[in-house]
Amino acid sequence: MHMQIPVLCGGSPAATDAILLEEGQNPPKQGYIARFALAKPGHFPGCFCCAPRGPAAAALGQLFRDRATGKAPYFNRLVVLASPAGEAAVRAALAEDVLTRARFKLKLDDVR
Repeated sequence: MHMQIPVLCGGSPAATDAILLEEGQNPPKQGYIARFALAKPGHFPGCFCCAPRGPAAAALGQLFRDRATGKAPYFNRLVVLASPAGEAAVRAALAEDVLTRARFKLKLDDVR
């Protein structure tokens, strides 16, 4: 049975969570951290020169590979710590990127 990894935007990560951290945000004291940056100024997310899949989707893909290969500790939940624009980029990746959508799922109770 395939289970998607739940994604929560904001909140306090537990020691067993993975964290997707936008550059410029304060890192938490615990949890495995993967980082992403929004597109360069003057560029749009996912433009050919910045990243074919967009920076959030690429970071999520790397995080999934790290979990699968043992580079990252096994985690059951992902917490996103990002600016509103960074959260929007992650939400867009979850909605629009086929690989990301197959692996991760935004928690339904994730409402701000």
